[in-house]
Amino acid sequence: MSEDSPLKVYYDAACPICRRERHRYERLVRHAGSVAWLDANTHEAVLNAHGVTVEEALLSLHVEDAEGSLHRGMDAYILLMRRVPRLRPLAVLIGLPVIKPVLTWWYDRWVRRRLARQGRL
Repeated sequence: MSEDSPLKVYYDAACPICRRERHRYERLVRHAGSVAWLDANTHEAVLNAHGVTVEEALLSLHVEDAEGSLHRGMDAYILLMRRVPRLRPLAVLIGLPVIKPVLTWWYDRWVRRRLARQGRL
């Protein structure tokens, strides 16, 4: 898949932190049309077609590549970060076998706490 192939990012648009991160990413990306940002809360049918519930999509970032494969969690972040030259070293770092499981554990706990505090879990 080329760097210009479009990605569909299913994210939690109801989350202020997630929206802020989306805008930060959009400022860094070179090709504005290379990423379509889709609110996981309003794309239930598409997610279900991939075997993913909205709750699962809210618990972890999901990115669909140009071939239609769905990547979740740290793999989704790595795919997205590879689009930005400045973030590529970070994508390599978070993909390391020692770091990825720890970061996944931390991220999963953080998201669950955030959704629980908002009464959305």
